[in-house]
Amino acid sequence: MTPLQETDSGSARPLPDGEAKQTVEQDLRQVQAELEARVQERTRKLAQANKALAASNADLEQFAFAASHDLQEPMRAIAGYCQLLQRQYTGKLDATADGYIKNAVDGVNRMYTLIEDLLQYARITRRGEPFQPTDFNVVVREALARVKVALEESGTKVECGELPKLCADKGQMIRLFQNLVSNAVKYRDRRAAEVRITADDTPDEVLFSVRDNGIGMESKYFERIFVIFQRLHSRAEYPGTGIGLAVCKRIVERHGGRIGVESVLGQGSTFFFSISKHLGEPS
Repeated sequence: MTPLQETDSGSARPLPDGEAKQTVEQDLRQVQAELEARVQERTRKLAQANKALAASNADLEQFAFAASHDLQEPMRAIAGYCQLLQRQYTGKLDATADGYIKNAVDGVNRMYTLIEDLLQYARITRRGEPFQPTDFNVVVREALARVKVALEESGTKVECGELPKLCADKGQMIRLFQNLVSNAVKYRDRRAAEVRITADDTPDEVLFSVRDNGIGMESKYFERIFVIFQRLHSRAEYPGTGIGLAVCKRIVERHGGRIGVESVLGQGSTFFFSISKHLGEPS
């Protein structure tokens, strides 16, 4: 359709082809400029929001680190005195008093463990080592060595395919695999526990998976299990503080990746995570 131009009398007449083209181009430039302005404004606001979020996360991380670090010493003192009470007075008072002392010792020990776990969680980014070329075959061997007793006692069989070399924080990678394998051992069912570790290569990252044949879980818990101190079971059923998978998530995110799980209740779980291939490269 040929663009129209109003005449002095209010009627419209067709624009010449050259003027029509010029008018369309002007309209397109104006629309493009408006879109670019909107994109720039949204980008600016997003950058401000990300900056504020990063500052907030840094403050929270600093608080968690300072609080957990400063609480360690008084908790050691309280734990020590509770243990003295338990050693010196258990059996010398009535059964009710013995129960009180036992509950106090258990509570203090649990609190001390929580504080230590929180401190370790905060140290992932604050005290992480520089990324260096790392053989993940060695990483898994060292991780399995750390849980050797648990593997032997539970009869867990671990199979591992050939793994790549990537730039990473080796110590944190060992802890990552240690946590995931320990998780498989803890949440096994009556069958002989089996764990399979594999890696798939992509252009920008390597996708690792740790598959087990344990108790599994419902899909509604897939996100919750990576939240710090979130538990799906009572301490009586499965001991622990509920921080292991949150630590895994934090480690993976520091390495430019993501972590998730696929699981079927009663059939087992597969934890998968990615590690960027570009860590340690010049920015």
